[in-house]
Amino acid sequence: MSKAVKVIVALGGNALQESKGPGTAEAQLEVAKRTCEYIADINAAGYEIAIVHGNGPQVGRIILASETAKNTTPVMPFDVCSAMSQGYIGYHVQQALQDALRKRGRADLPVVTLITQVAVDPEDPAFQNPTKPIGPFYSEEEAKELAKTKGYTVKEDAGRGWRRVVASPIPKKIVELDTVKRLWDSSIVITCGGGGIPVVPNGEGGYDGTAAVIDKDFAASLLARSLDADILLILTEVEKVSLNFRKPDQKDLDHMTVEEARNFIEEGHFAPGSMLPKVKAAVDFAVSAPGRKAIITSLYKAVDALQGKTGTVIEA
Repeated sequence: MSKAVKVIVALGGNALQESKGPGTAEAQLEVAKRTCEYIADINAAGYEIAIVHGNGPQVGRIILASETAKNTTPVMPFDVCSAMSQGYIGYHVQQALQDALRKRGRADLPVVTLITQVAVDPEDPAFQNPTKPIGPFYSEEEAKELAKTKGYTVKEDAGRGWRRVVASPIPKKIVELDTVKRLWDSSIVITCGGGGIPVVPNGEGGYDGTAAVIDKDFAASLLARSLDADILLILTEVEKVSLNFRKPDQKDLDHMTVEEARNFIEEGHFAPGSMLPKVKAAVDFAVSAPGRKAIITSLYKAVDALQGKTGTVIEA
């Protein structure tokens, strides 16, 4: 692997789909095209990147469509729905990023999607406490009706509405890691999409799928550590991490030490299913080796944040 600054880009699923749009493939591709202009700028600025994307809205729609059509086609299990989302989101990002790179004179740089399995612990307590939001937003009334009629677990999502939540175990191993390493120097790799297809060891040297959705920020942190990356760049809807978010005394943070971040987590400043996993993933990466840092910022400020002009930096 080369000596250039290596950045793992964690891109939220909401950055690839209009939050209140029609949810069509055509609409998602248009959003991906706008998003990938900013991703291409990161590469054009001289950074080597791999991309991990979320799939919360998309996998939720796939699962919902599968369950709605259960009288005519078999319901697809969660791991298969995750694989489906990896494929079609990866395809959209590949197409959009290749177009954006071509505009910048980098038509020679391949972009490839790797369908990626990520192993989790079958005894992870997350299976007993679902927290990962998936699918569209609902009103409280709609969400509680779905809980009653379909048996969903639903929770309010960071002041944005109600959503279905599913188990989100901590990723332990990226099964295709060696392949990612081989591709690094020749391609931009889109990997661990949606946090990866959740699998558990089957006792025979292989893996079986399991019902869960892995948080993409934790998967990106694991990937960054496993690839010995320099920076974990977590792109979200806000320019900086804040204390007292959306309150009159909101305070934006330029920098957090790992110790400060842990204290803020204990004080309950970060919403579960929203900023909390991002900060936890950033801490996990920052403490993993000397000199590593994580940056949390908006998609639109990605290059500025890498150059130290904005964003929230988390380091030991």
